[in-house]
Amino acid sequence: MTKSIVAVPADIREIDGGIWHAAPDQYVSAALKVADVMSFIVPAFEKGNDVDSILDRVDGVLISGAVSNVHPSLYGKDATEADGPFDPGRDATSLPLIRRAIDRGIPLLAICRGIQELNVALGGTLASEIQDQPGIWDHRSPDVTDRDTKFAIRQPVLIEEGSCIARYLGTAGAVQVNSLHRQAISRTAPRLQVEAKAEDGTVEAVSVIDAKNFAVGVQWHPEYWAETDAPSRALFEAFGEAVRAYAAAKGATAPSTAFTRAAAAAR
Repeated sequence: MTKSIVAVPADIREIDGGIWHAAPDQYVSAALKVADVMSFIVPAFEKGNDVDSILDRVDGVLISGAVSNVHPSLYGKDATEADGPFDPGRDATSLPLIRRAIDRGIPLLAICRGIQELNVALGGTLASEIQDQPGIWDHRSPDVTDRDTKFAIRQPVLIEEGSCIARYLGTAGAVQVNSLHRQAISRTAPRLQVEAKAEDGTVEAVSVIDAKNFAVGVQWHPEYWAETDAPSRALFEAFGEAVRAYAAAKGATAPSTAFTRAAAAAR
């Protein structure tokens, strides 16, 4: 049986003087090993991507975290040095994919930068250097080289009772996560429902209110411990189930191969 496929927008990275379209291993590995889906990395072109052509060929969309931040001009703010670094190719790729995937009812999971892109794509805004705001914790990653220490599960978030996230995780209330960020949602997009917050009030999870399918974003990093942490695994498994269900429904309504060949021959 063939695996379902999710689109993962790339980041633009410069390596040894060359430009690369790349995606972090921890996301595509979690997709394969836990969600049980394959990933296609979508090149991050500022112009030229045909969103519907991409979405016609996949069964879900996974928006990963990244080193870069969404450009403030996309949510009506002047850019400052504190808002960077930026990746205009990633912005131009992810935001249209998010909007169109939601419109078409294609399962969507947005993580870290992804939840911020989801919020901006639907009309919300972001806040930078949130640790400088009164009463807000320092959510930034610790200054360490060991990645297991960097992504250690260390912070509770409060999951709303009856929310989509509570259903997918199988629990509500306090859940321990690994949330690492210096930007966060400021004004929540009108189409988003806040589903979890940190104890300092920072938005940590949202869902799309009018979504036809799985469409959620989380600020933390479930992909890193998806194989060993129960809530992280549950979220990726729920995403994988939604992707496979979408693929099955799409396959059931697609013309048969024989019909397609016959129609082509008739032309």
